[in-house]
Amino acid sequence: QVQLVESGGGLVQPGGSLRLSCAASGSIFRFNTMAWYHQAPGKQRELVATVAHGGTTSYVDSVKGRFTISRDNAKNTVYLQMNNLKPEDTAVYYCNIFPPSRTRDYWGQGTQVTVSS
Repeated sequence: QVQLVESGGGLVQPGGSLRLSCAASGSIFRFNTMAWYHQAPGKQRELVATVAHGGTTSYVDSVKGRFTISRDNAKNTVYLQMNNLKPEDTAVYYCNIFPPSRTRDYWGQGTQVTVSS
């Protein structure tokens, strides 16, 4: 039943970089805008970035200029290149369609990103 699988997280120092990947089933990926979300302990899950089918991107202000979202439609994969990471970026990162489905729960287990010295 796994349809969205995130990977690439880890422990990095401030200023470091990580590249997250999200493998999606074709039925979810095609025709949908994809997005990365993150959730820190005690906080709501937040939208981070979106990428439309044709490649148009959008970012929240806190990551603009540091993160780059992209997609490979042939591979049904979404990426999040994270540069100049800050401790405030520490969270579990999830991918999903945007907006999330109101009738189906596609959320995966996410991948942990920890930024600490």
